[in-house]
This record gives sequence, C-alpha cells and structure tokens, in this order.
Amino acid sequence: MALSGEFDIELPLLLEAIHLKYSYDFRRYATSSLKRRLVQALEHFDCRSLSALQERVLRESEVMHRLLAYLTVQVSEMFRDPSFYRALREKVMPYLRTYPSLKVWIPGCATGEEVYSLAILLREEGLLDRTLIYATDINPEALSNAEAGIYDLDRFADFSKAYREAGGRASLSDYYTAGYNAAVFDKTLREGVLFSDHSLATDSVFAELHLITCRNVLIYFDRALQDHAVARRADSSLPTPPRA
Repeated sequence: MALSGEFDIELPLLLEAIHLKYSYDFRRYATSSLKRRLVQALEHFDCRSLSALQERVLRESEVMHRLLAYLTVQVSEMFRDPSFYRALREKVMPYLRTYPSLKVWIPGCATGEEVYSLAILLREEGLLDRTLIYATDINPEALSNAEAGIYDLDRFADFSKAYREAGGRASLSDYYTAGYNAAVFDKTLREGVLFSDHSLATDSVFAELHLITCRNVLIYFDRALQDHAVARRADSSLPTPPRA
C-alpha cells in the first residue's frame, strides 16, 4: 500500500487518540517501525487512511485490542542469540549465586519464549527455586499465551539447536510435553513467574532487581524514550551482595 501525503499528519493524531482513549502510549516509538506496522494494519482492517482507522479505534474497543498485535513486538524465539545465554550462564550466574534470593525482570516478554529460556537456564544453574521472575508486556493476549506456555511443535527443532549452542546441560525435551503438534512447558518452570501488564513507556519499575533482560524492545523506541526506559531501570539498583 502506497502511503498518502496525509499519513505523517495523521500518525501523531492516531497515537494521541490511542493514548487518550486507552492509555497505551506509542507516541515516542520509532516512527519508521510504526509506519511499517501500521501499513499492515490498514490492509488488515480494510481502512484507506489512518483517520479511518482512528475512527474505528475510538468507537470499537475490539479493533484496539486487535491493533495491539501490530503495535507491539510479538517476534520472539527461545534462546535467541545463544551467545547471550552462554554469557549469562558463565559470567552472570556465578555472581547471582551469591544472593539468597533473586528478582528478575523481563520487560516486553511478548509470548514468553524468553521467559522459559531464562527459567530453564536458572534451573540448570540451581537458582530457579529462589528466583521471582517478573514477565511483563502491554499486550494482554501475548501475556495470556506466555502464561499458558504452549507453542507450535514445529518450532522446537530450532529451539533445541539454540538451547544446545547456549550451553544447555540436558535435552530441551526434558522441559516440555508434546502432543497434537504442540508443546507445553512444565508448569514448574513458571511457578515463580509473575505475568503482569506493564509499559516501559509509562509505568514505574517493580522493585529492587538483580537482573533485567530487555531484548528486542528498546530498538522500537525513539532515542528519548530509550533514555527514559534505561533511566527507570537504573532506579532498580542492584543491592550489594552478601559477604562470604
């Protein structure tokens, strides 16, 4: 779909309307990324302009609910970038092991693949039982899917490969049950997980935290919102580790 000359004028009006009506704040998200996703949304909702989409958003809450799938990050993989998880295992976990209890935050958790990746790593390092994980997102449907822990089975060949490259100490299949072309993660992996609605753009931090993993989220913010989000996370200062 070719963008009309009015698109750039209508875009901030749509984002302001969404903020005023539903309190979702996309006004400081990166414009280039928003444009790409909104072009897809226009085709999906059969709207010829952002003004037409705005009218539907204001009058039909279900449209806003469905639009969130376009405005929020829904792309996630287990053990994405295995070197990151290997570094966590080798360099960060020994430090976290010095604490009697841990609090971990995964903002923008999307459908939960990162949550289960980190929970598995923490279990293999003997830390999951003493860890509380805050898994947050602004999309309620994504949070529901994350909490269910059910994924298409055909994705697990890639997941298993990444798990091995991340230094996995068992088989990924030890952590899920497969059936009917789907895999369900062991519920014990999420016993210490609190799935909650939270916006990096507008909400405050949860509490004092030991680890925050915020991957593939900040790239969708403009620079001012990136700085804002980083400053808020810095407010969750890491406590001094106990003396041996």
